[in-house]
Amino acid sequence: MADTFLAPVTADVAGATAVRPVLDVVVPVYNEEIDLEPCVRRLHEHLSSQLPYTFRITVADNASTDTTLEVANRLATEYSHVRVVHMPEKGRGRALRRVWLESDAAVLAYMDVDLSTDLAGVLPLIAPLVSGHSDVAIGTRLHRGSRVVRGAKREFISRSYNLMLRHSLSVKFTDAQCGFKAIRRDVAQALLPHVEDNAWFFDTELLVLAERAGLRIHEVPVDWIDDPNSTVHIYTTARDDIRGIVRLVRAFARGKIPLHDLSVQLGRAPLEPLTPGVPAGLTRQLVRFAGVGVLSTLAYIVLFLGLHPSLGAQGANAAALLITAIGNTALNRRFTFGVRGRSGAAQHQAQGLIVFALALGLTSGTLFLLHATNDEPGRHLELAVTVAANLLATLMRFLLLRRWVFRRA
Repeated sequence: MADTFLAPVTADVAGATAVRPVLDVVVPVYNEEIDLEPCVRRLHEHLSSQLPYTFRITVADNASTDTTLEVANRLATEYSHVRVVHMPEKGRGRALRRVWLESDAAVLAYMDVDLSTDLAGVLPLIAPLVSGHSDVAIGTRLHRGSRVVRGAKREFISRSYNLMLRHSLSVKFTDAQCGFKAIRRDVAQALLPHVEDNAWFFDTELLVLAERAGLRIHEVPVDWIDDPNSTVHIYTTARDDIRGIVRLVRAFARGKIPLHDLSVQLGRAPLEPLTPGVPAGLTRQLVRFAGVGVLSTLAYIVLFLGLHPSLGAQGANAAALLITAIGNTALNRRFTFGVRGRSGAAQHQAQGLIVFALALGLTSGTLFLLHATNDEPGRHLELAVTVAANLLATLMRFLLLRRWVFRRA
């Protein structure tokens, strides 16, 4: 799916040759007659001196009513690497969609005209896309290594918005609205037809689709100085973003977006399993966890029957479950989740015992209810009830082990 990134030579209308740029940086503008010229000059100087790839700067004018278009055209006349695209309608998303779909560059990027992001981040942003390592790249102001200067209100809104995304759409990327992003052209051509928003939610929607399609999103910590004269209306944008989130949740619930097709077309193939014949990822973990669970259940039955005469039903259940829980945690640590070495073993066992306590509460509670409703249930009924309770406890154990105990692994 990769494009050729060595700036291939293409023929123009007159039969002469022209170099197709590796990078096309889009600067969307609306009534930016003051900031546009210093932005383009500074950006052009940086890319010319610091970027080892051919490039183009595209000024996307969003129906400006001042002299922005005249300034842009003058810059395009002065610089051969600058071009201008004028649109009769406003909307950052609309501008990016049009320019990116029409561009012939291998990597497509955009940044805000105020250049709040330090330009030293351009090369780290696009390098993983040029090499083919990643599919989408974003600047993030919320990384520990980022340095950000902005007001408390904007900081609070930004963090609240990204927290909302994590809880509503289960996203993993950290900063959806930083005006510093790049994407591979082939990925953009596949995703953009499914992005509906034409304004500020465009970024978020594109990133969510990319993540759901199984693409790799590269994050770059940035140095960011907020523009105090920004014309973005925070509350209007926040309202539209919330509407966009609701729309996406509904679309995913109804299956309106062909995520499976996008994943097949663009998604990265799973890594080869470490053990031949064993499926990778979640499936592999389920298969191995089930194998460990079968062994643990058999061990539990043997221990329960052996300890029942001396300890009774409750004592036998507790002892058998404790012994098998320790062995189960150790086996799953090594076999299911691939954690080796002694580092963290004590913590994992302690967390495993907490999971054991929850499982004990489930099985003991089931036995309590059995004896509360039946004075003499018999050993076989007790065994059947506790085995059924242990099946539920096993499911609970897998979820807790995967999402809590061995989450980092």
